[in-house]
Amino acid sequence: MKFAFPKKLRLLKGPDFKRINGTQLKASSQHLLLLAKHSDCDNPRLGLAVAKRHVKHAVDRNRIKRIARESFRHNITELPNIDIILLVRAGVTQLNNEELHLCLGKFWKQLAKRASDYSSS
Repeated sequence: MKFAFPKKLRLLKGPDFKRINGTQLKASSQHLLLLAKHSDCDNPRLGLAVAKRHVKHAVDRNRIKRIARESFRHNITELPNIDIILLVRAGVTQLNNEELHLCLGKFWKQLAKRASDYSSS
């Protein structure tokens, strides 16, 4: 299986991000928030918003984004056609790589379940 992250799997434009704000599909913890909305695309897409005010160092911002992309690629087959935005909260740098992977893995499963529950109702 190929685990690439091409442009068709990314949310890149501002209007795409704005469309997802205020959605009912959410998964959150103390350090992360995932917002999602059903999409007309043929595959799930991911947008990353790692704010400088919450993660001061570029090294840490890049680490979080790299792990999020990797986790998304490994779980993409389980996700329905939804657009997802990952937002970070203060203190996210306290999580090590393994904790971040576990948290994101749990969130992908939650979003997949909530998306299927939401679409069936």
